[in-house]
Amino acid sequence: MTKTYTYIVQHVHKLHGGSEDVKFIGVYSSELDARRAISRLRDAPGFRDHPDGFAVDRYELNKDHWAEGFVTS
Repeated sequence: MTKTYTYIVQHVHKLHGGSEDVKFIGVYSSELDARRAISRLRDAPGFRDHPDGFAVDRYELNKDHWAEGFVTS
């Protein structure tokens, strides 16, 4: 079985007080398309002030990526 991947682009920057502002940019079928999205957005308002906040993550399709559960406090 051939593995198929998708590429997720997000932008994160730290806010005053230590919290983070995370923006979900999009889902792309190739890493190249994900990188092109970053290129299109890098000079947009807000993003231009935090150009290093972009990240591309690769995910295999049809696979659980968070299976260990969670705990709240």
